[in-house]
Amino acid sequence: MLPRRFAARLSSSTPSSSKTVLRSFSSTQWLQKAPALSDIEPDQAHAFDAKQKDFRLNLSEMQRRKKEQERQSAQSQSQSASSPAKSSSTDSAQTQYLDAAGLGSLSLSAGEAQRKSTDPDGKKKPGTGRLSSFIYGTEEGREMDREIERSFSQVLARGKYVHSIVIHEVKPDKVDEYVELVGNWYPKMANMPENKVHLVGSWRTEVGDCDQFVHIWEYQRYQGYHASLHAIQNHPDFHEFDRKLKTLITSKKTSLMQEFRFWPTSPPRQLGGVFELRSYTLHPGNLLEWETHWQKGLAARREVMEGVGAWFVQIGDLNVVHHLWQFADLEERRARREQSWSVPGWGETVHRTVPLIQKMNSRIMMPMPWSAIS
Repeated sequence: MLPRRFAARLSSSTPSSSKTVLRSFSSTQWLQKAPALSDIEPDQAHAFDAKQKDFRLNLSEMQRRKKEQERQSAQSQSQSASSPAKSSSTDSAQTQYLDAAGLGSLSLSAGEAQRKSTDPDGKKKPGTGRLSSFIYGTEEGREMDREIERSFSQVLARGKYVHSIVIHEVKPDKVDEYVELVGNWYPKMANMPENKVHLVGSWRTEVGDCDQFVHIWEYQRYQGYHASLHAIQNHPDFHEFDRKLKTLITSKKTSLMQEFRFWPTSPPRQLGGVFELRSYTLHPGNLLEWETHWQKGLAARREVMEGVGAWFVQIGDLNVVHHLWQFADLEERRARREQSWSVPGWGETVHRTVPLIQKMNSRIMMPMPWSAIS
C-alpha cells in the first residue's frame, strides 16, 4: 500500500511554484469555493482511467519494495538467530524503517506482535504462568476467548488505525463561510505533527442530504485519538474556530471506526471525479459474516471500480458499515456497477449480504479543495 503520508512528504521536499499541483495537507492558499457536480467536465472517463492506472502501478511498486524489505529482514533475522540481542535490534531497525517510510501500516500484523505476550504497560499477560490453568480456566477455554478476541482485533480490523467520520449539517446560507473557515483550519491542524492526526479527506454531499459535509480523520489507535483531541483543543485558536463553527452548522455527528483488514484506506491520490459513500446498517451480530462475503466481493469489484476504503463503526452508530467509492462521473458509475455483474463472484456477494442489511443509504459527494483524496 502506498504510504499515506507520501504525498505530503513530496510536497514539503519540492520547491513551491504557482504551477505546482496541490498535495495533501498543503497549506497553500486556494480559492475557497464549495465544489459541485457542475464542476465535472463531461466525457472525461479516459482521463480518470489513466490516473487510476498510474496510481495502481505506483501502489504495486511500493508493495513490491516493502515485500523485498521484509524478505531481507527475515533473512537477516534467520542468520542472527544465535544472537537474540542482535535479532531484536534488527527487528527494531526494520520497524523504524517501515514507520519512517510510512510503510508500517501495510503489514496486516503491524502493531500486533508486541501485544501478543504483554499488556500495553509492558506487564506479562494473564494465563502465561504456572498456575494459569487453575486461575484462568483450561487451555481450551482460554483459546476460545482468544478466538473471540481475534475475530474482531485481527480478522475484521487492522489494529493500527482508528478513523473518525464527522458529519456537519451546514446552514444553506452559510456554506461559503463554512468552506472558508474549515478550509483554513482543517489543513492547518493536519499539518502539525504534534497533533498526531491525518485528514483522509473532506467532501460535500451533492445528492442526498445537501449542504452536508463529510470529513474522515485517521489516528494512531485510540491513544492517538485522545492525544489529537487534547492537542487541537488546546491550540490557542481553537475556541475562536469552535465559536464560529457553531454559528454555521445545525448539527455535528461523529462516529469512531476501524478499517476492514481486507480493505486498507487509500493513501492520498488525485484522480478527480465524484465519490459515493454507501452506508449500511446491519442486523446485530452479522458483521463477521458481512466481512467474510465482502472480502470475496471486493476482489471482484476491484476489477471494474475504484474503492477508497471501508470502515465499521465501533463507537457511535453501531452495526453501521461505510464503503467509499470513486468514479469519473455518474454515467461512469452506472456503467461500472452494471459491469460488476459480469465479474465472477459479485452476484454471490450480493445474494449473501442483502439479507444482512436493515437499511442502506447512498450519498454522491464532491471533494473539497484541501482533500488529500480527490
